[in-house]
Formats: sequence, C-alpha cells, structure tokens
Amino acid sequence: MPSDSRGALIVIEGLDRAGKSTQHGRLCEHLESAGHSVKKLRFPGNPTHATTTTQDRDTSIGTSISSYLKGASNLEDHVIHLLFSANRWEATPGIIRAIEAGTSVVVDRYYYSGIVYSAAKKAAGISLQWAKAPDVGLPKPDLVVFLDLDQATAKARGGYGEERYENEEMQKRVRELFFRSHSSGGER
Repeated sequence: MPSDSRGALIVIEGLDRAGKSTQHGRLCEHLESAGHSVKKLRFPGNPTHATTTTQDRDTSIGTSISSYLKGASNLEDHVIHLLFSANRWEATPGIIRAIEAGTSVVVDRYYYSGIVYSAAKKAAGISLQWAKAPDVGLPKPDLVVFLDLDQATAKARGGYGEERYENEEMQKRVRELFFRSHSSGGER
C-alpha cells in the first residue's frame, strides 16, 4: 500500500470463544504478506498475545479492566462501561495516526462489544442507547466482521468460563443484542 494512501480500520467482533483472536491474527498475517502495513489492536487486550499485538490492558485503565474481567475486583456497571470506553479513547490518537499514514488498523473487539456487553447485563440505567453515548466520535470502522458461535461449541473450547462474561445466559443476551443492534442500523 503506498504511504500516501489511507489505511483501513477493520474490526473483528463476535461472541466469546468464536475465534476472534485467531481470525484477527490470520487477517493481519494475510495483509502483511500482501505488503500492507498493519497495526494490531485488541480491546481490552489479551495478554496471551503480547508479542504481536498492542496490549490495551497494559495501561492503567486496561489494568483495572483486566482485574475486573478476571473477577479479582468488582466495579459498578456504569463505571466499568466507561472504563472500557476510556480504554478505546486512549488508543484513538494512535489509530488515527496509523490510518492517516497508510497503515491499516485491525482490531479484535471495538465499541460494538462494549455497547452490547454492558446492555446485556440488564443493569438499571444501562440501555443500548446509554451504552452507545460514550463512544460517539470514535473512528468508525471501514469493515466489521462478526463471528457467531453456538453455546455448545463455545463451552467445548479451551478456557471457556475463565472471564466474567463467559457464561451461557450472558452470551445468549450478548448475541441477541449484537443482532438487534445490527438490524436497527447498529451505528452510534
């Protein structure tokens, strides 16, 4: 890709254990092998891929999110939602710089997950509309790929249940909200 052309913002979304990290890695490898410059991101980051991807759990906000997801701390639902959004905002200047420099940014989860996971909790005061508000103004993706997965297959995959939202009831609500959000336009 010539350096004077704009990079793309590509997002891989989906349910837990649907293969987002695998497909994210494969897409990045494919783009790089085709000669494209690629910046790899994960929200909120996945420490198991530290050698190849920017880790957004390494920031002070990311550390709080990681502790919460692993069940080591508890945060009020509005607070954790806003921390997830803040984690995306703190990466935004780098995303914009990369895209403007001709580098494509490939993201494993983005604001779509933040919105539906928070709304899926059914916490008082957290509707899809409320959950969308903090992310208004984030760079919009050029392409979003959604990976779907049935619960039986998800449960059979290694590591299922290690994080807070990896349970059948939550994943069912998340899936419903992903599809409802998409069918209603899905944009913020």
